[in-house]
Amino acid sequence: MAGKKKEASLQASVTNQEQWEEMLATKGLTVVDVYQQWCGPCRAVVSLLRKIKNELGDDLLHFATAEADNIDALEKYRGKCEPTFLFYGGGELVAVLRGANAPLLQRMIVEELAKEKSVLEQGGERKVKDDGLVDGEKKDEEETPQQSENEESIIVPASKSYTVAIIKPDAVAHGKANEIIMKIQDAGFEILAHEERTLTEVEAQDFYQHKAEEACFEDLVQFMSSGPSHVLVISQIEGSANVVPAWREFIGPADIEEARRNKPESLRAQYGTQTLFNAVHGSENSDQASRELAFFFPNFRTASVTEQDGEEAHVERTLALIRPDVARENRGGEILAQIHKSGFIVALQREVMLTEEQVRQFYFQHVEEDYFPALLQSMTSGPVLALALARTGAVHHWKNIIGPSDVNKAREESPECLRAQFAVENEPINQLHGSESHAEAEREINFFFPKQQTLAVIKPDAMEEYREKILDEIRGSGFSVTQLKEMVLSREMAEEFYKEHREKPFFNQLVEFMCRGPCMMLVLTKENAVEEWRATMGPADPDQAKATSPNSLRARFASDILHNSVHGSSSEQHAEEKIRFIFGDICSEAELTSDGETDTTILAKEQDYSADENTGMARSLTEELSDDHNEGMSK
Repeated sequence: MAGKKKEASLQASVTNQEQWEEMLATKGLTVVDVYQQWCGPCRAVVSLLRKIKNELGDDLLHFATAEADNIDALEKYRGKCEPTFLFYGGGELVAVLRGANAPLLQRMIVEELAKEKSVLEQGGERKVKDDGLVDGEKKDEEETPQQSENEESIIVPASKSYTVAIIKPDAVAHGKANEIIMKIQDAGFEILAHEERTLTEVEAQDFYQHKAEEACFEDLVQFMSSGPSHVLVISQIEGSANVVPAWREFIGPADIEEARRNKPESLRAQYGTQTLFNAVHGSENSDQASRELAFFFPNFRTASVTEQDGEEAHVERTLALIRPDVARENRGGEILAQIHKSGFIVALQREVMLTEEQVRQFYFQHVEEDYFPALLQSMTSGPVLALALARTGAVHHWKNIIGPSDVNKAREESPECLRAQFAVENEPINQLHGSESHAEAEREINFFFPKQQTLAVIKPDAMEEYREKILDEIRGSGFSVTQLKEMVLSREMAEEFYKEHREKPFFNQLVEFMCRGPCMMLVLTKENAVEEWRATMGPADPDQAKATSPNSLRARFASDILHNSVHGSSSEQHAEEKIRFIFGDICSEAELTSDGETDTTILAKEQDYSADENTGMARSLTEELSDDHNEGMSK
């Protein structure tokens, strides 16, 4: 069983120094995706890595993800906003690639693997590379072409808006790509990036996942992977605050007949032939534009603040709070729109009802101030929306945007600032909070988004077909897998694991199901991990998940309420108890045989259930587990 696990695992997860040193001892070439904990590894390349692994089929090729935050050897890679891939052979760094340039990444893997095999077979010397990230470091002639292709980041001022445009395979096949690009430029749009690429089916499925429930989804995927497309990053035209509506107006309606009737000068009216083959794509809104940018251009970034010493400032985070009074006026959406417009990414978001004691803890330095009673009353009067905002110069930039803390001063001196715009009548307390410094930002983010651990289980129904996809989803969502164990539960263990449901009518069916095959038990670590994992899973009932959370794991991989693919703890206390049970002394190795399988004498026998029994059990299980899913977010 151990051998099977090793083959199935695409990227080893490295989260501490000890695991890092073990990885370096691996024979062959190891390609490491270095990431920051708050944003997770680069999901966009996972399907490419799997394709390369399957095509090469070489046991000397290994892939891993490494969390720079907790690994001493990766200290100089911390705070970097673009994907970075390190190539190691024999424990030595032999190549570095910055940015998710898929063709270059594939070529480098093939080339570096050939070099490493030559070293192992012929005993030559490896060409060790300096592991610094210093721009302008000396490169020999052999490395120069590689670096020039990849190291130039796409940079625009933070004040500009931008979106993704795709010239689709139909227009490219008819030789219209250059003609369309000229029209885009003639219309006043600025093209910040341009790449020709052919999407794989997996990439097309991921890109259009939001359309997965539509009847045309499979046809769309086949079409978009049928030939090369041109992917562009478009910036705003002169005088336009937001490029997305301007671009969508320019390309016209998705329906070709409607475009020809109502917008005959639009790109789709001129170059499209039918709804699927409508020549061009445009992001529907700013949020979708951000996701699509990350998908195609992970090294895309806004212009950063330059320090006095000339070094580039790193991406940083700050805490923003939208207080209850402005939330009650339903103006939170306006504030979020301003946040996105200002170049921030909302890295974490949480709505929480604070207690008086929590407010005192958070604002401990203000407790003795005259205004504190009013602040306390405001902060406990309803839910607070907490946001961790990320961008270069985040702390300074957010403070400038929100303006002076005194509402009257904000109105008089800076009427355009957010505190002035969103002030509540007859309320002396401003409605927006911002961190005062980098240190305060980290303290405050940890207060609202503490690092948590939760237990995740990939259930028997999902293990064979969906395990790797779920693991990729876990890593891509920014979770660190700190412990992992594949096991078959004995009946006794399953009964103890689900003991809180012991008196429920579905208990026996649930226990029987969980004993039918191997499960994968994982300890996931992340800020707000319990709630984040439950959101990633989706509702317990797959039908409800498909309706309300179509991108969730249960919507995509579950078949019914019993076979719903994954499990997650309902609270932090519940997570601690279950982790201790599975990974602590309570989980005795004596319960497993030497090959990791539970003795068949204690496995429950499979039973057949009638449709009526299953329906009744499903209703009962849905009601029970929905209570867990709908638990409020509490501190």
